Amino acid sequence: MQHTIDFVLELEKLKGVTRKVRPVGLERYENSAEHSWQIALFAYSLAKYAAAPVNVDRVVLMLLVHDIGEIDTGDTMVFVEEGWEERKAAELAAVTRIFGHLPSDRGGELLALWTEMEAAETPEAKFAHAVDRAMPALLNLSNEGQSWRENGIAYDRVVKRIRPPIEAGCPALWEYLEGRLEDARTKGWFGA
Repeated sequence: MQHTIDFVLELEKLKGVTRKVRPVGLERYENSAEHSWQIALFAYSLAKYAAAPVNVDRVVLMLLVHDIGEIDTGDTMVFVEEGWEERKAAELAAVTRIFGHLPSDRGGELLALWTEMEAAETPEAKFAHAVDRAMPALLNLSNEGQSWRENGIAYDRVVKRIRPPIEAGCPALWEYLEGRLEDARTKGWFGA
């Protein structure tokens, strides 16, 4: 029991990891725990649009654990273009430590899900990636490009970063976003 309690109390720290985008209608920035909760429900709601049939329970669990490494590393904006190999190595060390609080069978199961999502090769991982990449865009589209403008993120950079994983995991979601992103560009919602 104590191992599980230690694990869940370690997860509490994810609530303190601040991201770069604001929740719709709020002045504060979202945290990584909110992001994980929201995209898990988004994936559950969107599963019928996945590029291939998926086990939605696996997808939801992947999305709930995918940012746990940020407890040690902090959040990196999805539109950052450099340093990903170092970042992912640091996150692997973090999730290995954090999942190590659990008995080995449970911790190993969560680590395997985290690793599967990082590899983005299974239908579930591809779909999870699509949902994860779409959420910051959806929030920015709802906030008149708030984080794109604040961080100097250009339209081309957004499309380059999110289009491939969204098209691979949920083509209907990319179709939905594509026109909205173009409309946001004409409105000047992107950074220079």
